[in-house]
Amino acid sequence: MTTPGQYTLNIYKGATLDLTFTWKDSAGVLVNLTGYTARLQVRESVDAAAFLLELTTTLVSGSGIVLGGAAGTIQLVAPATSTDDYTWDEGVYDLELVSGAGVVTRLLQGPAKAWHEVTR
Repeated sequence: MTTPGQYTLNIYKGATLDLTFTWKDSAGVLVNLTGYTARLQVRESVDAAAFLLELTTTLVSGSGIVLGGAAGTIQLVAPATSTDDYTWDEGVYDLELVSGAGVVTRLLQGPAKAWHEVTR
C-alpha cells in the first residue's frame, strides 16, 4: 500500500496548467505506467457531490492527464482558455492511478487553489 503524498495543487486561472510528477517506488525505482489510467477530481469538500474539476487520461479540449509509460511521469495539462473558465477558488483533490489489473493507488492528495488572474 502506498501512502498518498500531500501536495497543494495550485492552478493559475488564465495560465496554462502544465505540472509533471514522477512516480518512484520506495526503493527509488521509476514505476512503469504502461497500461495505467489516471484520474483527478477537485471538490469543494471531501463530501461534496459535484466535482469542480476533473482530469483523466482521456483528454478533453486539451485538458487531462498524460502518462509517460516507463519514465513514470504523470503530467497534468489544461490550456489557458480552460483555466480561465474556472469559477471556483478552493477545494480538495486526490490523484489516483489505476493499473491494467484494476489496482487503484491514491498517489497525491491535498488542498487545491485556483488563483485569480490579475493581468487580462
